[in-house]
Amino acid sequence: MKLFVAALGAETNTFSPLPTGAASYRGDLYFAAGTHPDEVTFFGGPLIAARQRGKAEGWQVIEGMVASAAPGGTTTRDAYEGLRDELLADLDAALPVDMVLLGLHGAMVADGYEDCEGDLLRRVRERVGPGVIVGATLDPHAHLSDAMVAQADLLIAFKEYPHTDILERAEELVDRCIDLYEGRLHACPAVVDCAMIVPMHTTREPAQGYMARVRAREGQDGVISISVIQGFATGDVPDMGTKVLVYHDGDAAAAAHLARQLADELIALRSDLQVAFRSVDDAIDEALAAPPGLVVMADRPDNPGSGAPGDGTFILQRLVARGVRDVALGPLWDPGAVRIAFEAGVGARLPLRIGGKTGPLSGDPVDLHCHVEALRPAYTMTGLTGSPVPLGDAALVHADGIRIVLVSARDQAMHTDLFTGMGCALASQRIVIVKSAQHFHAAFAPLACRVIYVGGPGVATPDWNTLTYTRIRRPRWPLLP
Repeated sequence: MKLFVAALGAETNTFSPLPTGAASYRGDLYFAAGTHPDEVTFFGGPLIAARQRGKAEGWQVIEGMVASAAPGGTTTRDAYEGLRDELLADLDAALPVDMVLLGLHGAMVADGYEDCEGDLLRRVRERVGPGVIVGATLDPHAHLSDAMVAQADLLIAFKEYPHTDILERAEELVDRCIDLYEGRLHACPAVVDCAMIVPMHTTREPAQGYMARVRAREGQDGVISISVIQGFATGDVPDMGTKVLVYHDGDAAAAAHLARQLADELIALRSDLQVAFRSVDDAIDEALAAPPGLVVMADRPDNPGSGAPGDGTFILQRLVARGVRDVALGPLWDPGAVRIAFEAGVGARLPLRIGGKTGPLSGDPVDLHCHVEALRPAYTMTGLTGSPVPLGDAALVHADGIRIVLVSARDQAMHTDLFTGMGCALASQRIVIVKSAQHFHAAFAPLACRVIYVGGPGVATPDWNTLTYTRIRRPRWPLLP
């Protein structure tokens, strides 16, 4: 058995003003062929699963390039074509192979390529031919295209949001692709477009129960795999939206019937799946009125994990204007302010113009007289893979009862060590504002007396009707016609 494993991915917010170039990939997660570490990375799940299983089984596993960028704006043509061609060159050097396994996102958009994954899978298939098994993992925040389904034998999306099952899904991909290779299974796919776009927080009902019912159907009555594609609303491409993908063992009609049944059940839940977002002031009011304990406020519109810059100031402006104290906020992306703080040194007191640098959807910069409390290179552990995420140089500054973690490398709030690693004790805070949509939940929610999701303006706003779509297919509930 000879396998080729590689990965290429990014989650593209086509409304983001931040272009994603080659440096974004090299600076986020890039491993040339054969250099991936033993730790699981976000896109490296299939590689680790194949490596571990291959060692036990005596397979020959050829490891190609693994590259990803933090969520951001459209990938440049040069960056995509260069990385794609590097992965394909690694595959060419490995041929012939029995199987190709890829770690993909599913919502990667580049200049001239609205469906990067479909393009890559097509080129892989052209090289290996129809007899080689091709499989891939996907993020559920994907744009599932006909090309992706047609060119792959099996696609498996993460089931949890937060995505805490990356390695589990990769191991499933390896197991099922081996079944296909050895002839024990014959995968027939079916896709149903739900004509909507909904978030599915599997930490709460009704998504939690729905996904439990999905998992219970797998392995029963010939069902090989079920993936619920939530979609990625800030990607303005034709395939954006929520879809259900079912693979059945040899029975296309059964796959279609089950996909339709699960899609209808999901559509019936759509109103209950919506997140109750508060306005900034309503969120602050609710936090101040909450029982004693730590209140977590999620700044959804400025979530770097959805491609936002992470330098938004709309919440900070209102906290300052209202004189709210005992607050921690982060990570706020402002390399310029970080550099000034490092020049001044720990203990310095100086004026800083914070945030609001990228554009109007980041709000206006906020001028504060700050006390620099800590300076250091920062990392945060992610519960998704257990590996550290670099945040670059970071500064903890304090102004008028508000502590802000400023970072020079853009990423979302994944773990409490974002604050505690800088010396900011969350137990002494009343409110913590995290720039994240949902991946913060596993680490922060156990400490919270209340979690509040904040809406409003921003590059990753949940008020999708404020975005100017030109490429999506309609209808897409809850978007207006």
